[in-house]
Amino acid sequence: MSTITYAPETIATPIPIGQVIPWAIFGGLLLLIALYFVSTEEGAMQMLPGMEVHEFVHDGRHLLGFPCH
Repeated sequence: MSTITYAPETIATPIPIGQVIPWAIFGGLLLLIALYFVSTEEGAMQMLPGMEVHEFVHDGRHLLGFPCH
């Protein structure tokens, strides 16, 4: 067997928190929008006309435990 060992030549530098916060906020907003469409986009809280959004997220709604009918 070989006696080669791994010796990294560069040291990883941490990402500054100032660069992480905008992406964390953006990701959080995307998650909140997705949660809205999966959980409440039907009936009285409906933003878009028709049942297309409801039918598109129907299985995900049941998978996450949201009742819909």
